[in-house]
Amino acid sequence: MKLSLCNEVIRELPFERQCGLAAELGYAGLEVAPFTLAEEAWSAPQTQRAAWRRALSDAGITASGLHWLLVSPAGLSITTADTLVWQRTVDILRRLIEFCAELGGQYLVHGSPEQRRIGDQPDARAAAQRGEAAWAAIADDARRAGVAYCIEPLARPQADFVNTLAEATAIVQRIGNPAMRTMIDTLAAGQMEPEPVADAVRRWLPTGLVAHIQLNDRNRRGPGQGEDKFAPVLQALKDGGYDGWVAMEPFDYHPDGSTCAARAIGYVQGLLETLA
Repeated sequence: MKLSLCNEVIRELPFERQCGLAAELGYAGLEVAPFTLAEEAWSAPQTQRAAWRRALSDAGITASGLHWLLVSPAGLSITTADTLVWQRTVDILRRLIEFCAELGGQYLVHGSPEQRRIGDQPDARAAAQRGEAAWAAIADDARRAGVAYCIEPLARPQADFVNTLAEATAIVQRIGNPAMRTMIDTLAAGQMEPEPVADAVRRWLPTGLVAHIQLNDRNRRGPGQGEDKFAPVLQALKDGGYDGWVAMEPFDYHPDGSTCAARAIGYVQGLLETLA
């Protein structure tokens, strides 16, 4: 397993320093939220893209992947009935897939709850179909780029479309493209799955549809900063032969982002050293 830090945890730092700090703490990668780089990072000039790649290389780490894909620019949606907005959103997803591959990333995590919200749309079923159609439309782009595109189950009330691994995997199977996968976020899984997170890992990992893991406590802090037990989760991943990326994704940076990032990797590395 390779450990990555979601970069918004330390987004107040220049990107070069984010890379350096992550490497100093022992992370092998940064999971990049594009909005932390620029409002439209996917359209940045080549000189800027080269500078981001150089910052990663100089620090000796990689961009493991992308997440929080549609935070900016404002107004995007994969479920909207507005055809122009829907098409622009799909076009941006295609650009983000290219951007991920260019940075050296291996996966994209499609969370972005506001930009997939069904809300009070009069035909909820049609809205959900539009969301699935957006993912189907970009599946071949991900396959050609050599990246995994992960539909992230998110907990209610944060999201009202795709809340469980069963829902995510059903969409992945209907799309039927090997680049389309799902992932496990321990906060969401701890709230929405009908079983403990470790048992969910043991159930879903053998399907081959789980391409990524994010660790966070149900109190929204980093692993080790709450009551959730992560040793069983890591043991289940190890027993299942998982050798992909495991990203730390706290939302409440206590007492601050840098300290939170340090505590998370120290806690997880300590657990990994004790696993059978």
